[in-house]
Amino acid sequence: MRPFRISKASARRLPALGAAFFLALGLFAPQSQAAAAAPTGPTSPAAAPAAPAAAPKSVPVPKSPEARTDGRPLAAESTSKDSRPKAATTPADTTAKTAKQFSAAAAAAAADACDVSGILSASGSALIQQVKALPTVECTYPLFNLTGNDARNVFREAQMVTVADALRAASAAYPGDNSTSVGQLVMFLRAGYYVQDNQPDNVGGYGTALQTSIRGALDAFYAAPHSQDVTQANGNTLNEAVTLIDSAKENARYAGVVKRLLAGYTTGWPASMTQAVANTETVITNGFDRGLAAVLQADPSFGTTWAAFVTRNGAQLDGGDVVTRIGMLIGTMLAHDELKAQGRPLVKDLINRYPLVGATAPLTMNLVWFTENKDKGNCSYYGICDLPTRLPPLVLTHDRVCNANLRVRGQEMTDQQLSDTCTSLINQDAFFHKVIQDNGAIPGDVNTNLEVVVFDDYYNYSLYAGSMYHIAVDNGGMYEEGDPAKAGNQARFIAHEASWLRPEFQIWNLNHEYTHYLDGRYDMYGDFDAGMTTPTIWWVEGLAEYISYGYRNVRNADAIAEAGKKTYKLSELFDTVYDQTSDAAVNSNRVYRWGYLAVRYMLQSHPDDVKAVLAKYRTGDWAGARTLLKSTIGTRYDADFANWLTACAADNCGTLPPVQAPLCTNPDTRQFDNDCRRDGLAATTGNYSHHFLYLPAGVRQLTITSSGGTGNADLYYNGGNWATTGSYQARSANAGNGETLTITNPPAGWVYFSLAAQQSFGGVSVTTQYK
Repeated sequence: MRPFRISKASARRLPALGAAFFLALGLFAPQSQAAAAAPTGPTSPAAAPAAPAAAPKSVPVPKSPEARTDGRPLAAESTSKDSRPKAATTPADTTAKTAKQFSAAAAAAAADACDVSGILSASGSALIQQVKALPTVECTYPLFNLTGNDARNVFREAQMVTVADALRAASAAYPGDNSTSVGQLVMFLRAGYYVQDNQPDNVGGYGTALQTSIRGALDAFYAAPHSQDVTQANGNTLNEAVTLIDSAKENARYAGVVKRLLAGYTTGWPASMTQAVANTETVITNGFDRGLAAVLQADPSFGTTWAAFVTRNGAQLDGGDVVTRIGMLIGTMLAHDELKAQGRPLVKDLINRYPLVGATAPLTMNLVWFTENKDKGNCSYYGICDLPTRLPPLVLTHDRVCNANLRVRGQEMTDQQLSDTCTSLINQDAFFHKVIQDNGAIPGDVNTNLEVVVFDDYYNYSLYAGSMYHIAVDNGGMYEEGDPAKAGNQARFIAHEASWLRPEFQIWNLNHEYTHYLDGRYDMYGDFDAGMTTPTIWWVEGLAEYISYGYRNVRNADAIAEAGKKTYKLSELFDTVYDQTSDAAVNSNRVYRWGYLAVRYMLQSHPDDVKAVLAKYRTGDWAGARTLLKSTIGTRYDADFANWLTACAADNCGTLPPVQAPLCTNPDTRQFDNDCRRDGLAATTGNYSHHFLYLPAGVRQLTITSSGGTGNADLYYNGGNWATTGSYQARSANAGNGETLTITNPPAGWVYFSLAAQQSFGGVSVTTQYK
């Protein structure tokens, strides 16, 4: 994750993150106030005052496993939760070698039923006989996995020319089905282009001889009258022949075939013919790098045919259908200056014809993406300048105000998920302050309100977040800090659910990112860019990891595994930046896992040094903090850090020094509040130190602890009445003053507890906490 605070004006993309962090955002909730019933004891406690609310900060988010590199959502990743791309039944061609992976299981299944051994050594007419003799088209599948000498023997250019010429000859009498094995010839050629593209050194180059032959073959096939039959039998061969256009990189030459298919398609076509239309998506997509733009420029009717294909079949639009997938590519015309004039009215009509949400959203919002990224500054022409205000109420239909400082807006969240998210955010705030022990927000930081936006999944995030908030979406979310010194600034964390973890509900990066907000508000002066003037990433990212794992009580297995490797010295980690090397994996490992280890070690072993560094960070004295880290500390702790890493790798990473709750502030010394303590309590033998606190509705657990001092004080609790040794609901009566009471589901309102002096005591500390 690249957790760093960013301004709205220059929000940055987050890099890929190796592990999922579910960051919990939290703020102090104002304490509930209620009129107290008169106690039965000597004096009525005063009404509990409201505690001040904490405020938020801004930072971007780590990349989700489903994020796309260009930030543009595709229809295949539809909004339907269970609609994931299915494995292809035949190998798929793309221009990216890393994506050209044919199913080993499918190839193995075909190999068990088919014998391709004769093809491996055949040439000339014998090769044609062997290919056409394969009993089914599926028997060609093992050819896609040939390597080494087999790949060269089978797919060298002379072999491909032989088969292409055979396809040309067979196409003249193509009967509209595979009775003459035309399908096997097509698939052999597809396999050859596939293998050569992935293994050019093994197969050798392809030149003009093959280009001439493949053009002759495709010309003949598409000229055959039966290649236009709208039948299941023809479609079985046609759909592979359409893909062969792209395999041979002849996209522009056969644009007329694409146009013909788009013009003729209706929802009544058989499945294999529909697949032939679907395969034109690849021909169009890759065609813009292969001369297709010039064809469209010369033939404006291609564009109108393309748009009519969508409007004629608009009833089919559901997000993952063939019409959506091909229709949204009309926006590609905006990426080419020579086609903008043609493309603009087509895109405008489709955006305004179909709704921006629901089943048509993948079409309309993808087209919006093209207008915003390829025709910038022209929103008024398309009528979409108001999308930042028009879309949120349409998309974010679930809303919960957690407290005066925190609001959650979700696309699809149940009431329970909203409540749990609020609780998680609020509770993490208290955890953060216990660890950091800050003295409040940095003076002048007015980011007192945080809005958390949660899309249903990455796809919906990529579909809407860019238009709603003008951010990049090739990441896992974005935290916008804005200007923390500007009154009315809205800090916002834009996130999405980790849909791949369902049925468990998790918001991707929630805990980690909320730590960035808190760190920015309480530790790091100014905006994110200000804090990057010197290397502060060891702290910024390391703390976010440490708080995220610590708050969730999750073992950071990846970081602990790294500890045993002792890759870095502590003094080296103080120099960490995001792009340390050209290797993204190395950078991510150092930033997050080693940042976690460095921060954990410093907080546990040298908390005073951390306080000194943070004192500099909080005033924006970046140079002074750098001097502390690199000169005052320098290499002094490197040896001890190495020893600590050894212990940590053995699962003995240690714990933070005990953190005391802050002192209670109410002037009535008998009253406690949530997460506060009173020191110096005393009573003589047989007497009491009486106390009370006010609990808001919904408290699940109250914990009261006593420690320190002299003598022997026992702890008594009595719900809504004063607690004594003769009237109590729970007690802890150990020797000495170390007592703890945990009350489950206590009543709302005033509750009472006492220290009873079994022996005169003094100097005792008591802490109350509830959740």
